[in-house]
Amino acid sequence: MAGPLDFFGGFKITLRHMGRVRVTTAYPDAKRPKQPRQHGRHVLNRYEDGSEKCIGCELCAGVCPVDCIYVRGLDNPPDHPVSPGERYGYVYEINFLRCIHCDMCVEACPTQAITESKLFEFSFSNRADAIYTKAELLVDDEGRPQRLPWEDWREGEDAMTGGWMRATSPSGAADYEGVVQWTGDLGVGVRAPEGGQSEQRDDAATGSKPLRTAFFRHIVPQDLPDGVRGLRGRIAAWRAIKGGQL
Repeated sequence: MAGPLDFFGGFKITLRHMGRVRVTTAYPDAKRPKQPRQHGRHVLNRYEDGSEKCIGCELCAGVCPVDCIYVRGLDNPPDHPVSPGERYGYVYEINFLRCIHCDMCVEACPTQAITESKLFEFSFSNRADAIYTKAELLVDDEGRPQRLPWEDWREGEDAMTGGWMRATSPSGAADYEGVVQWTGDLGVGVRAPEGGQSEQRDDAATGSKPLRTAFFRHIVPQDLPDGVRGLRGRIAAWRAIKGGQL
């Protein structure tokens, strides 16, 4: 039989959370910062000289599990080549009504032509707008993604596109750990490898943060660093959130 104090027991969780740091934001006026590995809307990259990276090999279309990518390659015109290879992507379309953002296309691309931005807030008023063409996917002359009217771009959402898949050690070869083996992108240059892949990490360039300092609230108590335990840790978390570090 329930006792008279059990009534107040129902407020236990409420009272426990009253002293915690507020995590809600006034969306969409304000957005929480995106993680470095955020998978969003695709982009087609260019080399630093402006030529296209896509060679029309159709590997991305072949590996797509939902058949949302349509690619057709064409031989490069001898007098005005579009890409450095023999062929280029003449037709490139992605149907975002089907896309599940599994990023297998990014993994399969041999030239890192297709990567993903951090933008995922975009909607369509008709089905035709959901099919992005090459003209909409290809970065502009400054190397930035095209910003379509129905997309809600914010600062930083076009930075470090596909940074999560830039592995420096192919097939686990230790000799290549930390050695950049990809070409530069238009407007950006050679992107830094993802933080944590080697001792040469550059968190300022990639936006990565060590797990133990950024997400300590998700770690079991015995693994928490001494500086973020108990009340001291909550104060540190509150200061980090106020300072925009979390």
